[in-house]
Amino acid sequence: MKIRDHLPFSVLVAASVFVTTPVVAEVFVAPFGGYSFGASEFDITAENTGEPGSLKISESGHYGFIAGVTTNDPGDIYFLYSHQDTDLRTGGSFSPNVITDLNVDYFHLGGSLYFPNGNLKPYVTASLGLTQMRPGDNYSTESRFSMGFGAGIEYQMTEAFSLFADARGYATFVNSSSALFCDGGDCLWSISSDIMWQGQANLGVKLKF
Repeated sequence: MKIRDHLPFSVLVAASVFVTTPVVAEVFVAPFGGYSFGASEFDITAENTGEPGSLKISESGHYGFIAGVTTNDPGDIYFLYSHQDTDLRTGGSFSPNVITDLNVDYFHLGGSLYFPNGNLKPYVTASLGLTQMRPGDNYSTESRFSMGFGAGIEYQMTEAFSLFADARGYATFVNSSSALFCDGGDCLWSISSDIMWQGQANLGVKLKF
């Protein structure tokens, strides 16, 4: 009887990221594009006035790529990069307005586990890494640890080419006692949130070599 039949499913997905040793590995590159949505709000307090409010990353399109190797689970291990051009907005007690342009980048290492059925290959995926938020107007860049999870489906067109669609969720961990987006040494807000959630819907192509 297989050992993995007795292991929790989440353990199998996480293990595929780090301990998989493929017999025959194929290198792949998978460019994708999509839409980022559902970013949670930061509860903030203005440093100069003590006025409470909220801060939110706007929804917008994004693009990126995944590069990795296949495994014999079947699955894969990969590096993911995702880039979003968006803006940072205030809300709550503050007048809702755009504060500054914002670039949001994800740098993640992850793994996927596939459930093949002919040319269709549903899969689940998990990853971890870094979220980098880079605002304009001399505000400071913020880099935070983050985790990702998702599910999708891949359609194998040929041995070397496939199409895929997936949905991913990212949890970025922020320090509830820290200041955020400082400007020239003066921090404009204190943040009272612990996690920023953001969702993605993606479409892409995968090329194997």
